[in-house]
Amino acid sequence: MDSDLDQDVAIFWTMLLGLITDAEKRLATHLAQHNLTPPQFFVLRTLSEHGGRCPIGQIAREHHLTSATMTGLIKRLEAMQPPLVAREQSATDRRSVDVVFTPAGEKHFDAIQDNLLAQLRVVLSLLTPEERQEILQKIGQYIQLVLQQFPVGNSQPG
Repeated sequence: MDSDLDQDVAIFWTMLLGLITDAEKRLATHLAQHNLTPPQFFVLRTLSEHGGRCPIGQIAREHHLTSATMTGLIKRLEAMQPPLVAREQSATDRRSVDVVFTPAGEKHFDAIQDNLLAQLRVVLSLLTPEERQEILQKIGQYIQLVLQQFPVGNSQPG
C-alpha cells in the first residue's frame, strides 16, 4: 500500500467535504436573504441555462428529482410575489408542460447570480493571475479524471 497516497486521499477528502459543506452553507444563507432555497435557485439556474424555458420533466431529470417533487418546487416559485416562473403548454409537445421565467424571475435570478459571482471575484482577486490559472487547471484536471473514471451513473472505477 502507498501510505503517501492514502494520506493524500484522506487530506483531499477532508478538504473536499469541507469546501462542499462551506459552499452549501454560504449559498443557503445567501439565498435565504432572497427568499429562495437552494433547490429553487437551481431550478432558476436551469431555466437560465436553457434560455428561460424548459420542460418540467427535463428539469426534474437534470436534478435527479421526481416529477412530484419538481412540481412542488415550481408551484412555490409560481406562488411567490411576484411569481418567478410560470407553466405553459409546450408548443412542440401538447402533452408536455414548459416552465418559463417571468420577467421578475429572470431579473431576480440575474441579481442573485451577479452577487454570487461578485463574491467569488473578490476571493479570486486575492490570488495572482498565475495562482488562479494553476487552481483552475488543477480543478479542471480533477474533474476530467473523475468523469473518465466514474462516468455519470457508474460508481465503480472505469
